[in-house]
Order: sequence, then structure tokens, then C-alpha cells
Amino acid sequence: MPALLVDHVTKRFQTGRKKKPVIAINDVSLRIERGEVYGVLGANGGGKSTLIRLVSTLLTLDTGRVEVFGYDIERDEMSVKRIINRVSVDAAFFKKLSPAENLLYAARLYGLDAGSARQEAVRILSRLGIKESRLSRPLEQMSRGMQQKVAIARSILTSPTLLLLDEPTTGLDPRSKLDVQTFVEELRDSHDATIVLTTHDLVEAERLCDRIGILNDGRLIVEGTADELKELVAQDHDQEPTLQAVFMTYTGRSLDDDVEEDGAADDE
Repeated sequence: MPALLVDHVTKRFQTGRKKKPVIAINDVSLRIERGEVYGVLGANGGGKSTLIRLVSTLLTLDTGRVEVFGYDIERDEMSVKRIINRVSVDAAFFKKLSPAENLLYAARLYGLDAGSARQEAVRILSRLGIKESRLSRPLEQMSRGMQQKVAIARSILTSPTLLLLDEPTTGLDPRSKLDVQTFVEELRDSHDATIVLTTHDLVEAERLCDRIGILNDGRLIVEGTADELKELVAQDHDQEPTLQAVFMTYTGRSLDDDVEEDGAADDE
């Protein structure tokens, strides 16, 4: 049984009454095995976040099916929600509350013992570089990097068997990014968790992911290990054997241009 099975999934969005629907995910199929770290790369608007939202039951499918450890995300939605968790690039919190209060609230939603949850929260946050003395400070007074670490701690606290990380290190300072990447490596090596990671950081993808799939215009264009993809562009497209060349070949975009465009959109 795969950890995640996506079978001929399509998702459209209606942007206006007289406009044609936008196809965000177009007949995508993939299979991710238990314990695997699977990376999803693609240009802005390529469908990465939509795919994550579909798997996490935040969006409904138009066609196709998705199974998480054998549970159908539509028929068995509550069972799926109990075994997954998601971290997005813009984590949502009760900003007036502290990290400890936010994490304990999440623990109660999942029926966890408050005392054990607090101890585990302290341990996870400490590993991510947040000292116990800072746990009572309101989240709105913490940097974005610190807030993202709290989001990751919150997702791990519930011991998900499928963890969906949607650009978890985007916009973080180099030290915070390294802390998060190291923690993901530890999860991969020491916990029975399967991880789906979307990222704009090709070094991060190569470091963390067992396999990588590239989405372009809602379609899964190619997938394989980093080495397989680099060999593919070298042999079939006469390109340098780098993930940058892989990204450019299959999306038609320079990663630097794509990141700059993303930043400009954030500034508007």
C-alpha cells in the first residue's frame, strides 16, 4: 500500500462567469511510498500548492481519486485528517497567543494529553532553535522564521504519517532555513513519516528528496531521483547535468526569474 496515491486527478477553478475554467491540476497521477521524501518542483502557478491542498482535503477533486494509506480522501475524510498535517508558506496562528498556547490548542484538537504534548512541544521547538524561555511570548512579536518553526513544530506534534510541507523554508534567513532542513532530515531518518515537499530551493530539493516530480501548467511532466533527472537533461536535451537545467528544460523558466516574480507579487 502506498503512502499517497494520486490517480488521474484534475482540478479546475472558475475565475469568472463568462470565462473558461482555469485547469490548475491536469490529469496528474503519482505514487509515493511509505517513508519517502517526495519533492514537487514547478514554476509559479504550476499547480504545486493546489496539489498539496487537494491531498490535505482543503479542496475538492473534480475528477480522479486520492488515497492516503488506503483511505480515500473523499469517503474517509476524517480518517485522512487524523494522519496528515500540513505546513504552508504562510502559516496561520492565533497571533496574540504564544507558541506554547498555539501548540497546546492543536494538541487538544487531536486529543493529545496536555502534559505530554507540552513536553514534546518544548523538545521539538528546542531542536528547531527556539528556547523554552521564548515560549510565552506572543507569536506576533516573533520573526517570520520563528513563526515558521512553530508551524513545523505544530505539524510534528500530532505525529502525522503523511506530512505536507508547502515551501516551508521560503523567505527564511539562512540559519532558520538550515535548522528546518536539518530537522526534516531527522524526521526522515528517525520517524515513520512520509513527506511531500514543495520548494523553490533546488539545493534543498536535492538534499532532502528521494524523488522529485516537476509540475508545469498543472501536469506532471517528469519524475525521478535528482541524479536521474540530471542525467536525463544531459543525455536527451544536451544540457548541463544540474537541477537548474532540469527546472529550465521542463518548465521553460529560469528559477531566478520565477523567484523574482514571486517576490514582486508578494510586495504588491
